[in-house]
Amino acid sequence: MVVVLAGAVLRGGADIIQLRHKALPRGLLLELATRLSGLVHRAGRLFIVNDHLDIALLAGADGVHLGEADLPLEAARRVAGKGFLIGASANTAVLARAAVDGGADYLGAGPAFATAVKPGKKVIGPEGVAAVAAAVTVPVFAIGGVDATNI
Repeated sequence: MVVVLAGAVLRGGADIIQLRHKALPRGLLLELATRLSGLVHRAGRLFIVNDHLDIALLAGADGVHLGEADLPLEAARRVAGKGFLIGASANTAVLARAAVDGGADYLGAGPAFATAVKPGKKVIGPEGVAAVAAAVTVPVFAIGGVDATNI
């Protein structure tokens, strides 16, 4: 199902696919990431794995997105080397600058809107996303609760 959905969004024009699956056992996650990596690269697009640098590297992904509880950015950069995309999440300008100083190539800023995925997390809103973007020179995109009604 995930592979079919990824194919559909690629046909719809998505430039980047990020695999984010919090509950899948790591062996199955690697298998899925490898399948998606091939699909995404055949389409000439970028593939990112959430949270797991090892899975991203083994699957041939273009990058990894790391959160606060994941491998530190500096350590990930040492392992992955230059040319491998490393993204991070930030909800303040201070955290955004620290992430970029630590080696982040791009940032996800949010949650921009309330989301069932992270209940209770403070929503920063579009203004917060704009503040994060203004604080750094790397690309920033809104994450959390973004859908067709609020984009």
